[in-house]
Amino acid sequence: MLSILDRVREDVRTAFAKDPAAKDTIEVLLAYPGLHAIWTYRLANVLWEREHHLAGRLLSHVARFLTGVEIHPGAAIGDRFFIDHGAGVVIGETTEIGDDAMLYQGVTLGGDSLEDKKRHPTLEDGVTIGSNATVLGPITIGEGASVGAGSVVLESVPPNCTVVGNPAKLVGECQEDESIELGSGFPD
Repeated sequence: MLSILDRVREDVRTAFAKDPAAKDTIEVLLAYPGLHAIWTYRLANVLWEREHHLAGRLLSHVARFLTGVEIHPGAAIGDRFFIDHGAGVVIGETTEIGDDAMLYQGVTLGGDSLEDKKRHPTLEDGVTIGSNATVLGPITIGEGASVGAGSVVLESVPPNCTVVGNPAKLVGECQEDESIELGSGFPD
């Protein structure tokens, strides 16, 4: 498990790797609300996992007020997760997000029922969800897949594929894994 300082360093490296507008470490630390929301989520999630549900929810509420990003503390989020232009992002309680995933503004990862069960999406490693896309229900967005801006996704998406539209449909051919190495070229 990473220390808090190591986690912050990794998140800043991720911002530089995924956002070409990121030019200065201090700017990223102070002016990236998506990172602030992720850091607050990680603390709220610790509280949630330790059965301090109210404290976790209150902390996530403060983060939503300050950043415009709502991440339920019960969600499970992997490493090197990045939210660019975070305003309006909503991540539901039973959402699972793998490593190296990226969301843009206005994304909703929402549920499809009120039952106490898995009701939100699973995003595998390396998934990218475009602006204002909506992904609903206990579906899986496969490793390396992309969801186009404004899409509404109600069915699972195979790995390394791209979907667009409302309802979302596959476009083009599914690609081979094209993972990138994060963290290269960034000073410690």
